[in-house]
Amino acid sequence: MPQPVPLPTARRRRLGVELRRLRERADLTATQAATLVGATQSRVSNIEAGRYGVSADRVRAIARHYDCTDEPLIDALTTLTGERRRGWWEEYREILSPRMLDLTEVEHHATALRVAHIINIPGLLQTTEHARALFGHTVPALKPHEIEHRVSHRVKRQGILHREQPPAYTAIIHEAALRMRFGDRATVRGQLHHLNEVGALDHVTITVIPFDSGPFHTSGQGIDYFHGPVRQLDTVQLDTDHGAELIDSPAQLERYGLILDRAAQAALPPAQSRDFITQLAEDL
Repeated sequence: MPQPVPLPTARRRRLGVELRRLRERADLTATQAATLVGATQSRVSNIEAGRYGVSADRVRAIARHYDCTDEPLIDALTTLTGERRRGWWEEYREILSPRMLDLTEVEHHATALRVAHIINIPGLLQTTEHARALFGHTVPALKPHEIEHRVSHRVKRQGILHREQPPAYTAIIHEAALRMRFGDRATVRGQLHHLNEVGALDHVTITVIPFDSGPFHTSGQGIDYFHGPVRQLDTVQLDTDHGAELIDSPAQLERYGLILDRAAQAALPPAQSRDFITQLAEDL
């Protein structure tokens, strides 16, 4: 018998959300669904809340009872099942916020990433020195050991760009973020050179939106779009004053996908972006 999970992973919670959406699409109440799948109403509710684990076979059976015939989606949902696995980020469980750990988990499992940042350099592209200077300006101020925990976590996150089968990564960065100075001149120059070094990787594309490109629609927030194995399992992360906010509603995914498309249209091509970054570094 499955046991309650006090701290469900982001993937288990997402599985529950998607199973609830399938149930609602079938126009079933939790009680009706429980009768169909041979469970109690509380069991169905706990599965949908991510508190109970569920096997791949169970997911397929539930989808069948809900008259879901989208096989690619069902296959993708089964990848979210299984026993809870401890990712490297679990060592930060008592140190960083649950939202940051959820972001790390979603990011780690993404099949591709597409981001647009206006004020800050994307976290996966920051140097250690830049990240340390950035965390040194938080409000409220962090203690030295808290800064180092956040820096080490950020650096470990960057491992997804260097693993054996890395996801495609596309970053759109506004000139404002490139000119924002965190640290001394050497730190800023090192950060700019690092962008071009990482941008030279085959699976990484970095483009720049210069000031003179004119206005384009954006909320000013950093947007990270994580592609799942199927479009329905995509996730958006927004940078907010209260931390990372994960969004998975279809309407919002569509909206932020369009915002990223428009940001991409305003950006310079990759080669010109590299030259632009190089020139900024030389002008320091």
